[in-house]
Amino acid sequence: MLAQAARRQEAGLAPAFRRRPEAGETPASGWARKWGAGGPPALLLNADFQPVSYRPLSVLGWQDAVRAVFQDRVQVVESWDVEIRSPSFTMKAPSVVALRAYQAPSRRTPAFTRHNLYLRDDFRCQYCGARHETKDLSFDHVHPASLGGRTVWDNIVAACLPCNFAKGSKTLKQARMSLRRPPRAPTAIELFEAGRRHPPGDLFENWRDYLYWTVELEEA
Repeated sequence: MLAQAARRQEAGLAPAFRRRPEAGETPASGWARKWGAGGPPALLLNADFQPVSYRPLSVLGWQDAVRAVFQDRVQVVESWDVEIRSPSFTMKAPSVVALRAYQAPSRRTPAFTRHNLYLRDDFRCQYCGARHETKDLSFDHVHPASLGGRTVWDNIVAACLPCNFAKGSKTLKQARMSLRRPPRAPTAIELFEAGRRHPPGDLFENWRDYLYWTVELEEA
């Protein structure tokens, strides 16, 4: 029944201000300043109230969030102070929603991407051990590509620019350098845990509790 109601109401869904718009202001232009053109997003949590994923952060657009509520796939945990209206109902736009059924993490080997590589290596240069921002990291072939080294999980590590330059096309022995740990393919669960340690920095304030809730609280 809820699913049928959702289908009937989808066409009539429209965002609306709780306050009176100023002259010439529309709901879209008003919330675009806060949330962008896509409208108010909803943080998607698993049934255990942890994000389904950290990197990329699991987020639903407001239309998908409302649809999922009416299909009874999620429960609303927190809402924005803005209303969604159709001819037959009004509700606050969801800010945080949680799946009603637990979604188990994937057991497939994660995609071999630059970002996943940095997550695996904890955003640390695997030669000097220093942690860096993404813009100051690169990747390096442990066994040089010029000597037949492949671009695979077991032969690629995160490296800061100075260390990468120092190693160049040399082997570890030739460069007199060593690794903090041997590279290998991470599991999906390992990357998920790594993502928990490095959630995105640009977050809405009311999402932070759900991303940092496992971090030990500081004494007041």
